[in-house]
Amino acid sequence: KMSKDKQIDEEDDDSEQFEDFMENFNQLELLETHRHLIPVGTQSCWSGQSDDDDDEQERSEEWYEMQEKKMEKNPEKLLLWAAENNRLSTVKRLLSEKLAPVNARDEDEYTPLHRAAYSGHLEIAHELVAQGADIHAQTVDGWTPLHSACKWNNTKMAAFLLQQGADINAQTNGLLTPLHIAAGNKNSRETLELLLMNRYVKPDLKNNLDETALDIARRTDIYHYLFEIVEDCINAVSP
Repeated sequence: KMSKDKQIDEEDDDSEQFEDFMENFNQLELLETHRHLIPVGTQSCWSGQSDDDDDEQERSEEWYEMQEKKMEKNPEKLLLWAAENNRLSTVKRLLSEKLAPVNARDEDEYTPLHRAAYSGHLEIAHELVAQGADIHAQTVDGWTPLHSACKWNNTKMAAFLLQQGADINAQTNGLLTPLHIAAGNKNSRETLELLLMNRYVKPDLKNNLDETALDIARRTDIYHYLFEIVEDCINAVSP
């Protein structure tokens, strides 16, 4: 049987290890580098304004110029970075001088349009599409720019992509549609409404777990009533 003193010592060790972990753990950095891998329906235990938001506000023009200078010899990397960081002038310069292809890819096959989509940079997306960006480009996981926009509730971006011909029913490798993505996100009400009101949406499509978007909404207890409202409206106008 463990002595009381030994138990207290081990609890103190656990507490110290946890404090060390929290001191060195950068949740925002992990989110920034792996945001596209977060499972649908995952909720964050952090609330309020992020430190990352503060950092972006504090970053000076000189800081951005320094980052661009570091990547100047790798124009494809620079284009991807510029699209994600809302550097419109840099995007225009790289494309007009044909220094980087508009559909450049990172290691996960994300394009500049994907990055603009999940970051919500509408002007960047307009420029990329005007220059021939592939609206249907897929990542290694099968995500399109529309999936990325819907994951982060970038409703205006999603509306723009749909206007440009994005497939509202495109499915990832896991058979997730943009509607599946939005249905499991507590912050995606506006985007979910946009998708549900689109005449071409197919809410009955199932993912590889045999779930519809409504199933996900019910399982996560988020916005399932929106599906019912839309269904009632459809039934009301159907002959």
